[in-house]
Amino acid sequence: MDDCIIIGAGPAGLTAAIYLARFHLAIRLFDSGASRAAMIPRTHNHAGYPEGIEGLELLRRMLAQANRYGALCEPAEVTRVMRDGDGFTVEADGRAFVARTVLLATGVVNRRPAGLDNALHDEALQRGLLRYCPICDGYEVTDRRVGVIGTGTHGTAEALFLRGFTADVTLIAPHVHELDAECAARLDAAGIVRVDGPCGDYAIEGDRLCLTTAEGPLRFDSVYPALGSDIRSELAVAVGAAATDEGCLEVDDHMRTSVPGLFAAGDVVKGLDQISNAMGQAGIAATTIRNLLDERRPLRR
Repeated sequence: MDDCIIIGAGPAGLTAAIYLARFHLAIRLFDSGASRAAMIPRTHNHAGYPEGIEGLELLRRMLAQANRYGALCEPAEVTRVMRDGDGFTVEADGRAFVARTVLLATGVVNRRPAGLDNALHDEALQRGLLRYCPICDGYEVTDRRVGVIGTGTHGTAEALFLRGFTADVTLIAPHVHELDAECAARLDAAGIVRVDGPCGDYAIEGDRLCLTTAEGPLRFDSVYPALGSDIRSELAVAVGAAATDEGCLEVDDHMRTSVPGLFAAGDVVKGLDQISNAMGQAGIAATTIRNLLDERRPLRR
């Protein structure tokens, strides 16, 4: 039996694995290979890396650190979590594993623009022509020509956030804009251009991403899809964990879900979708897990 099974090997899951392994606990980490951090070409706001660091390299270093202290990482997709007495049974790739506690660090999936094929998407992402996180990399588009694909309050908020970095921001509706009077007024006051969709026919032209709209083709130094995200919380919800209407898992100050022994950290929890935030939550969760297990059965060496 494992002391803790961690589902998800992004920054939250790997941080928890490092902590728990250093607490001399038996840890099993399942990695489905879908960490959103792996998509980051280079992050520049993660403390300690003045020149920035690629997402894959950051994950590689964190995994090596977890392995150094004995955490076991398996490439597998978890399909089910079930209560089993005071613990859990976790099913992954047709096998069953028993654990005293479970930490869910499964993150979210960004919704991509319709009609953008995978090869073009990945190339644009690597070149910084397509970006998903203005908090992470808004600095990199300072004084550049930026397009935001979105509408409503969410699209408006992202366009206004990016207006803090550049005066050249265009908000493009996926289809037709759905903006109330307040959103329209705020966009007008900020000088943000609005263009109706549908948008499509994506292409890379030199150092810009081109797309067609109702007003013809437009070219941008970077494009931000503001289309929302899908939260990977199904495993926890299926076992009874409370979640918001959007699917974010509800946790207390110690990252405990409503199911005893089931914890969550990172983007699957409502909050700031940032590596630093995910790592901080994971540290809290891991320490709480250690103390919970000690209460059930004192940890002695």
